[in-house]
Amino acid sequence: MSTAAPPPEISELVSKKSLRKSVVAGSIGVLVHWFDWAVYAYLAGTIAVVFFPESNSTAGLLSAFAVFAVSFLVRPIGAVIFGRLGDRLGRKHTLSIVILAMALATLVLGLLPGYDTIGILAPILLIATRVVQGLAAGGEFGSAAAFLGEFSPAKHRGFGVSWLEFGSLLGFLLASFTVVLLNLAFDPQQIIDWAWRIPFLITVPLGLIGLYIRRKIEDTPEFEQLKELETVSHAPVREVFQRNWREFLQTSGMETFMNVTFYVVLVYLLTYQEVYIGFDAGRAALLSTLASALGLIIVPFAGIASDRLGRKPVLLTAAIALTVLAVPLFMLMQRGEEWAAFVSTLGLALILAIILGTHAVTVVELFPTRTRQTGLSTAYALTAALFAGPAPYVLTWLLGVTGDMLVPGYFLLGVGVIGVVTVLTLPETRGTPLIKAQDLETATVEIPAEVLQALHPTDSAAPAAATDSPPTGGPHHTTHTDRSSS
Repeated sequence: MSTAAPPPEISELVSKKSLRKSVVAGSIGVLVHWFDWAVYAYLAGTIAVVFFPESNSTAGLLSAFAVFAVSFLVRPIGAVIFGRLGDRLGRKHTLSIVILAMALATLVLGLLPGYDTIGILAPILLIATRVVQGLAAGGEFGSAAAFLGEFSPAKHRGFGVSWLEFGSLLGFLLASFTVVLLNLAFDPQQIIDWAWRIPFLITVPLGLIGLYIRRKIEDTPEFEQLKELETVSHAPVREVFQRNWREFLQTSGMETFMNVTFYVVLVYLLTYQEVYIGFDAGRAALLSTLASALGLIIVPFAGIASDRLGRKPVLLTAAIALTVLAVPLFMLMQRGEEWAAFVSTLGLALILAIILGTHAVTVVELFPTRTRQTGLSTAYALTAALFAGPAPYVLTWLLGVTGDMLVPGYFLLGVGVIGVVTVLTLPETRGTPLIKAQDLETATVEIPAEVLQALHPTDSAAPAAATDSPPTGGPHHTTHTDRSSS
């Protein structure tokens, strides 16, 4: 006796061409964001000279970094704004808006006159551009992660979403390469006079290409399904904290684990190796480049491993490795020898790459489609602003107070513990449907029983609408007249 196979998951029906296009559309925004972010960090000294009075170079550099920090502080605001828009209007719209905002703000920054030309208006306008970029960055992760997750087939979802962080690492590498070329092609005075603008202006066509690609894509199958069922949330922010607070806390723990490790390994480690270990700038920069390059290789494989083994085993391996190895790797680094520096830096980069390749798909699968983008965006932006952004400053302060060169190792050990505790609280999400029971509760149409069976084969608590006699025309027919408030 044969039984009919259940209908395939919605994302399984997406063509390979559409899937490839969605990967490019989802990852190009984070590439643009991190390229711009890294370029600003690398050129902070030059920006201090151009936009702030030259009477006190230290004060100017601090001002440049303060402007840098502003973009972190406004990210949670951007996360709420764009998360809400994405859950109400669709992923495609917010993907287009955030990359356009980033491109336009970067264009303005690249064309801004300096302090010598327009005085105090120069740093004011610089702050304004960074605020816009920070707001857009707050919406980028949640938009892109939800988009890639909802477009990727369930059995390859880890691999599909991993390209999000591939884009971020590629942005880092391209920024580093661009700044190196800038310093090779121009002398320091030329860079201060005008050449510093080149990397920012390069970002603009990248952003416009990304906008073109994102305008040509369709919205995700899951969001289109919500629109057909008329269950799109009208108050996703409120719904996250009323009904998905557990998922929000788990995502916050996961993103603290990822974000702090990311900033310590790829941002702070460069300064630590120069100032405290005594590496020359070229050697430290080479190690940072190798760390990013290793990440580009490992991240997709970590995504594949999570598809085959599960999200929890891969993440738990990375969390335990960070907890156990962080201090020994920093002890090894202090030997100052070439091989020790290479092994310790790449060891930390390997652990980070495993986290990067798996964290996004895990948190994507936690949330229902109704609140996914809002939940992801807000948790990611809050943890970046509260914990990751200040991490380099906190580490510098702790090193100064304690004099203990292993402080970064102890710091990452604590982050590893957060990772272990968080992962242990998570359900295994590999292969789970992205349309969940919460997404169907307010449906104003009859939902065929076979569709619910495909989405929730083990869920005995189906919504009331599913128990009625299903219409023969599919889930987009037989609209009810009553509409539940969300």
